[in-house]
Amino acid sequence: MQPDLELVHIRKGESFAAWMHGYPFRTVRWHYHPEYEIHLVVATSGRFYVGDHIGDFAPGQLVMTGPNLPQNWISDIAADEMVPVRSLVIQFPEQLVDQCAASIAEMEAIMPLLERSHRGLLFDAATSETVRPLMQRLIDQRGLKRLALFWELLDVLANAPEPEVLASLSYKLDLSGVNSSGLNRAIAYLREHLTDDIGEQDLADMVGQNLSSFSRAFKRHTGTTLVRYKNQLRVDLACLALLTRPQARITDICYETGFSNLSNFNRHFHKIKGMSPSEFRNTFASNGLFAATG
Repeated sequence: MQPDLELVHIRKGESFAAWMHGYPFRTVRWHYHPEYEIHLVVATSGRFYVGDHIGDFAPGQLVMTGPNLPQNWISDIAADEMVPVRSLVIQFPEQLVDQCAASIAEMEAIMPLLERSHRGLLFDAATSETVRPLMQRLIDQRGLKRLALFWELLDVLANAPEPEVLASLSYKLDLSGVNSSGLNRAIAYLREHLTDDIGEQDLADMVGQNLSSFSRAFKRHTGTTLVRYKNQLRVDLACLALLTRPQARITDICYETGFSNLSNFNRHFHKIKGMSPSEFRNTFASNGLFAATG
């Protein structure tokens, strides 16, 4: 089965993405992206897949994957259970490290780490314990402090005891035709214009399909309808804002993420997350997962 393309959202004024997500979540599917990823599991256990590797995971598992390496983590929980925070994630583009390596001599020290990560790397428990507070602080930081934590984190990984390499030497993903497929182009466009008023007919026209064919293909591909998928993405974006901008007003976040009114926002947020936006923010604040509350 071909993996789905995940479009990584890196905010304006930032060089990489740093965030956390719960379970179930939209990225929990067989997927890939062009960015490097550092993935730390903080809750639940289950099965994970990286390239042609299959294994078990538990809280504390720390994995780094290179560009375009397919992956998925499936937690073993009850069908109606929702976990507020399952993973801490950092994603950064090849361009970032390539440009830095061209001008910063010290970057040479992390190049072997980046090269080995193309097959996926599983780190030991001690490295995971060192990395977790760095990732938690990094998610909440801004400016140069955020960048300093990022380089410190990569230094820890580069000097960690030899990690386990996951995908086999013979594994190579054939991406021919995947990036250009109609559905992936439509989903990428939708995510890039998430707050715009884009309908199913607009996306069907974009990929040259009639409406009914596109609707069926979209549901097979994502497991849901376009309306529900778009609401899920908007709520995910709102969660990121609630966690990383603790002083921002919930009303402002509502409109910034594409919802037409606060009542509609609260209804969809509660349906997807099982709690209100304010309860979501306060839950993370009370667990010390970000520095301030709003």
